[in-house]
Amino acid sequence: MYDVLISGAGPSGSQCAKVLTKAGFKVALIEKDVNWRKPCGGAINHRVLDLYPELRKLDLPRIKGIAIHSADYHQLEYKVGERSQGSVIDRLDLDNFLRTMAVDSGAELFDHNLSFDFIIKDQKKIGIQTKTPSGIKNYFGKILILADGMSSKLAYKSGIRNKWKTEEIANGKCAIMEGRHNLDEEFIYIYFMSYKGYGWIFPLDIKRFNIGVYTFGEDNLNYDLNQIYNKFLQNLNIKKLIPDSNYKTIWSGSYPFPVEGVEVKSLYDNNLMLIGDTVGFVSPISGEGIQTALISGKAAGETAIEALELEDYSKNVLKSYKLQVMGFQVS
Repeated sequence: MYDVLISGAGPSGSQCAKVLTKAGFKVALIEKDVNWRKPCGGAINHRVLDLYPELRKLDLPRIKGIAIHSADYHQLEYKVGERSQGSVIDRLDLDNFLRTMAVDSGAELFDHNLSFDFIIKDQKKIGIQTKTPSGIKNYFGKILILADGMSSKLAYKSGIRNKWKTEEIANGKCAIMEGRHNLDEEFIYIYFMSYKGYGWIFPLDIKRFNIGVYTFGEDNLNYDLNQIYNKFLQNLNIKKLIPDSNYKTIWSGSYPFPVEGVEVKSLYDNNLMLIGDTVGFVSPISGEGIQTALISGKAAGETAIEALELEDYSKNVLKSYKLQVMGFQVS
């Protein structure tokens, strides 16, 4: 029996696990695949670096500004002060970094475990069932925390979160490419489009960059994501920055994510909390979700500690989670 089961070992789940294990509690961190790279630009702001100062010790690019482009490619540059500088990181590297810190703090990681159902006894959720290469596994815990993304099977089965509607999500496609580029490594590049969504190019180092696009709302249906992505790569304004024709694609992928804000009514239930993308912790304006994932993971972890100390896992105690996250700001 674990004190807490966390389904999903991305930023929100790993942050939650770290908070709990540092307080001395027994945590199972359940993950479908630690080698899965979430399609994401990988930009992290200074608040993420404040939460994990260890990231500042890595050899990451220092982002000192943003180059914003209108749909007709007029550019506005904005530079930030030293205190507000962020960075860019390969999302797989970030997730593994955060996950390792959680494990080093005492969390037990169970890889290749796909959470698919709850274990229920006397009408109470007492555990999580997973599918593994060797068969079905059962995990039992006092508190269950869902951090397995917007496509979480458990979130829907919990009865407190509905399936996302088309207009509530964004569809993104991106790639990490390698080759010569003309990007200023101290800037990230954002391109607003005529449709709902934007494109981006984030330099990872002198040879690699992350490039992608996304649509949201009704334009998920009005535009073909693959066509938009290919058109963006071939645009003459973009070719000025990435002029070669034979870039090596290290990785590419596409993935939906919620963009209508936090599903406040779906945050918690008896001995259950939802965090990160699972419940919409993504900025509706920028699509940024790493900072908000960490904030929700930290708040859920602290709420779980309170409940465990009281030995009361009811909604009455877990509502503290909602009170903590309702005041968070994203910028």
